[in-house]
Amino acid sequence: MSNKIPISTNKAPAAVGPYSQAIRSGDLLFISGQLPIDMSTGEFPDTIGEQTHSCLTNLDAIAKEAGTSLQNAVKLTVFLTDMNDFPEMNAAYTEFFLDPPPARSTIEVAGLPKNAPIEIEAICTMENPQTVTLAADRRSRAR
Repeated sequence: MSNKIPISTNKAPAAVGPYSQAIRSGDLLFISGQLPIDMSTGEFPDTIGEQTHSCLTNLDAIAKEAGTSLQNAVKLTVFLTDMNDFPEMNAAYTEFFLDPPPARSTIEVAGLPKNAPIEIEAICTMENPQTVTLAADRRSRAR
């Protein structure tokens, strides 16, 4: 019996090749890289900040389909085609996670599928699923 359970949802972009949107193995969920496709338009948003948010939203949709959330991420890898986009990506990324944020690597690459400027992949735990809440929203409710 395989310990690999494929996860897919129509609330995130479909896989564009021979891979799964995610694989659950034991208490870990491995989510394939997500492009910044806005699911309401099918297009990339204009700014790298909005694109970062779209990538994270798509990752969270897949995590929720598996029964967890992106708040249970332990490691993310961000791929950028231009490291000059790092400050804007980082600002948008910071708004998405509660403390402590997951471990992260950011790598500049020569190119990404569909000429995307960003792609993000994630590894999540299946423990204590939480709903993603933007840190800014959480701070405003605490006032």
